[in-house]
Amino acid sequence: MSRALLRVRNVLKSWALLFGLSAVLGIVPLLTGNYRLLSIFLFCALLLAGAGYFYIDRIALGMVGARELPRGEAVERLAALARVPMPKLYVLPDGYPRALCAGRGPRGAAIAVSRGLLGMATPAELEGILAHELVHIRDRDVLIQSTVSVFAGAIVETSRIGGFLQRALLFALGPLAAALVNLFLSPKREFLADAAAAELCHSPHGLADALIRLEQTGELVEFQASPATEPLYTINPFAEEGLAALFVTHPPVAERVRRLRALDPTWREKLRAA
Repeated sequence: MSRALLRVRNVLKSWALLFGLSAVLGIVPLLTGNYRLLSIFLFCALLLAGAGYFYIDRIALGMVGARELPRGEAVERLAALARVPMPKLYVLPDGYPRALCAGRGPRGAAIAVSRGLLGMATPAELEGILAHELVHIRDRDVLIQSTVSVFAGAIVETSRIGGFLQRALLFALGPLAAALVNLFLSPKREFLADAAAAELCHSPHGLADALIRLEQTGELVEFQASPATEPLYTINPFAEEGLAALFVTHPPVAERVRRLRALDPTWREKLRAA
């Protein structure tokens, strides 16, 4: 699939989800035959869809507690290579090593990295991760990832209104939210972003090493967040058990690393020579 077709498909998926929500909100007044109420419902739904589209980055970043940072030279250079405008930068104030991107596309997106990642990643590893997230922004994966995560998160949070029935409500709504995530997102997007990031960095090994480090160090630090945010991250930061197991959209790290190393078949010989 060409990059242009991939970008168009991501945009169409996101708008289908937004207009699908509008249609669902209009079902109740339509069934009652109250067309005046239907027009009000549809207007509010379209207003909500428009607001969601233009503010999806702030909503998604607010879900993970990110704080904006000044511009960085390394990100500016990579953004120029990827031919996308410089995204906003955010920091996640915790020790869990992670990175993510959120937004609607090249002209409205942000990248967030945690203090834990900044403290343990080498420059080459950090460059690989940033390049990976910039590719998601360039190809508009970020739009469908952010849209799906926000809506799935809203569905999961709806269970809180159940009071003492919260667990039972979550049992019903959790799989619904997970089905939404898995319907719109394919693990293939991560393989494509990895390969493009390796091209931007002129080497696949920085990103490959970063993926290994993220997986290994993530096992040593406790992490808690809404599992609906799983599509936003570079790798899946959640233990694949319970509700979180339903939201997995990332392929295994080992397979991603294998494909990255395969882009440079002589890497073992180079390592021995060094």
